[in-house]
Amino acid sequence: TERRVWRLLQDLAILLCISLAVTPAFKMKFWNIGAEGQVLIGGLATAACSMFLSDSMPTYLLIPVMFIASMVAGAIWAVIPAFFKANWNTNETLFTLMMNYIAIQLVSYFCFIYSVPKGSGKIPLLPKVSWLPTFGDNDYLVNIIIVAVITIGMYIYLKYNKHGYEITVVGESENTAKYIGINVKHVIIRTLILSGAICGIAGLLLVSGTNHTIASNTVGGRGFTAIMVSWLAKFNPITMILTAFIIVFLEKGAGEISTMFGLNRSFSEIITGIIIFFII
Repeated sequence: TERRVWRLLQDLAILLCISLAVTPAFKMKFWNIGAEGQVLIGGLATAACSMFLSDSMPTYLLIPVMFIASMVAGAIWAVIPAFFKANWNTNETLFTLMMNYIAIQLVSYFCFIYSVPKGSGKIPLLPKVSWLPTFGDNDYLVNIIIVAVITIGMYIYLKYNKHGYEITVVGESENTAKYIGINVKHVIIRTLILSGAICGIAGLLLVSGTNHTIASNTVGGRGFTAIMVSWLAKFNPITMILTAFIIVFLEKGAGEISTMFGLNRSFSEIITGIIIFFII
């Protein structure tokens, strides 16, 4: 149906956005496994702006403020492990992974504090003034357009921009990068700020553009699936459109099969996992 097609494109857009976010870090061989937490923190910042500023701001002001807040929140969450990596060579894989759990519990805490009814752990729908605009009955078109712009921008950034070149050099050899005068610490921190900011935008798209609320499971594991999307596409933002589509299409189709034949939902995820395993 038309609704299912749009829902497929929406899920594709969100997964692609998170995949684009982790790609610059991966290309630099900084293993950012913390996208799940960075998206959640961006979503939490969006929800906070919606809850506390919607009464005092019109939509045309509130939406830009939410964008800035989500990007800053995501960037801060990503730059903490980047700072430690750049200065003390800490293990970024473990560091970013642990930050996920802190983010999940922070969101759970605030969902409990501001839940309705009190203590239920569920935040009601956010005020409509803070929802991303829609075109007619289509709730998802704005999300898709925003992610399309980010995709083109990331492709240009990595392929034709000086910063993209520096990311590639640092990824291939830090010693070579230092030898030719690239400030490796600066590149690491700058790249993770970008990575976290785009994760923050993904959080805003989920909270303000799709769900209109937030919970600890809002991201739904996409932060980890995005790693696979980025790797399968060999860090090419354009190719990522196809790899993200394949994974989302498999998940939707397998879920439909589970429903039609009365199978457990886990069965569809097992099939998807096996297929992706052999692709890899």
